[in-house]
This record gives sequence, structure tokens and C-alpha cells, in this order.
Amino acid sequence: MPHLKPVGKKVIAIDGPAGSGKSTVARAVAARLGMPYLDTGAMYRAVAFAAMRRGVDPEDAADVAKLTVDLSLKVTDRVLVDGVDATIEVRSPEVTRAVSVVAANPGVRRELVRRQREWAEVNGSGVVEGRDIGTVVFPEAPVKIYMTASDEERAQRRSQEMLDMHYDDVAADIARRDHIDSTRPVAPLAIAPDAVVVDTTTSTVDEVVELVLRLAGEAGLV
Repeated sequence: MPHLKPVGKKVIAIDGPAGSGKSTVARAVAARLGMPYLDTGAMYRAVAFAAMRRGVDPEDAADVAKLTVDLSLKVTDRVLVDGVDATIEVRSPEVTRAVSVVAANPGVRRELVRRQREWAEVNGSGVVEGRDIGTVVFPEAPVKIYMTASDEERAQRRSQEMLDMHYDDVAADIARRDHIDSTRPVAPLAIAPDAVVVDTTTSTVDEVVELVLRLAGEAGLV
């Protein structure tokens, strides 16, 4: 992986599996603190979308890695891929099914981690969420949160977002992604030793946001 820059000391890192609520909380925390926000999952989704759009098999590791290096990608409140607004498309069931294998690609991860660290360097600070932010991308981050929730709650949340998929299909897809993300050889989904684990099964968004804000204050980021 690329060399870690000290800017990681100004990052709030939020990790966790699909449906844990990390995106909602990360956006809210960033808004409250006036910090930029980066959804790294959207970056991997963008690569999967680009591969499918170019007719590249997402499982073709070499071609997808090469594609990633040359990819024009901008992730803000919109996702622009080669100048095309793919904000809606990157959340499609097709991309969701392909994203885990893309995210397990060492070449893809190497390039996107480089871009994520570059983003933090340019912005100076930020709220960054994903699956390896506190363990790999910014291990020096002063605030690390690992969000989780029961399998049933995560599937319920995702099924409400993906109205074109049945609950059982969503639950099966989440279980598949959990397995791939947790067992991949490069940067697997894991809890950083110094992360605060937050179970959001019965917590409100406001409660979790307030917890993260308190931790940010204790770390001197507020």
C-alpha cells in the first residue's frame, strides 16, 4: 500500500459492514463539524460500474486494475465516472453484486487507497467511511468507529433502500458480501484494535452521531 501521510491524524474513520448505518452517520457528523466527507465504498462501486460499462469482466483482476489507474473519478454528493453522472447507477443491484470482487482486487485497492490519502491531504481533514479506513487507509486516525448491527436489522434497512429486491434476496446478498469482505486476503473488513465498536441495532442516528462528536471533541478535532 502507498506510504501513509500524517494527515491521517485529522481523519474520523468510520468502518463497518453493509447496512450498519455508517454512511448516514458519517454524512451527519461531517455536516455537524463542517468537515468534508468521503464515501470510499462509492469509489469501489464506481470502478465496478466503469468495468461493466466498458465491457470488462469485474472478475478480470488485471484489466480491472488497469482500468482503475486510468479512471476519471470524482466522489462528492454525486459520483462522476469518466465525466458521467453515475450516482444512481452505482447503487444498482448489478453493481452491488459485482462490487465485492472488485474491492478484493489488490490493484484496485492500491490505486483507490492512494486516491483516498490524496483526498485527505488536499482537504486537510475529513470524515471517511468504508471497510478498511481505520485499519489500512488511516491507521493513525485519532477517532475510529466500527459500526455494526444485527443481520436482521441490516437486511431490513437495505431492503427498504432497494425496493426492487425482496428481503430474503437482500439478506442473502449481505451475507455473501460479509463473507467476501471479511475473508479477502487484502485489507479485509476488520475492527481496528483501538476502534470504538458501536452496535446500531437499537440506537437512533442522533445517538450515534452524538457519540462520534463526543469522541471527536476528546481527540481535539472539534
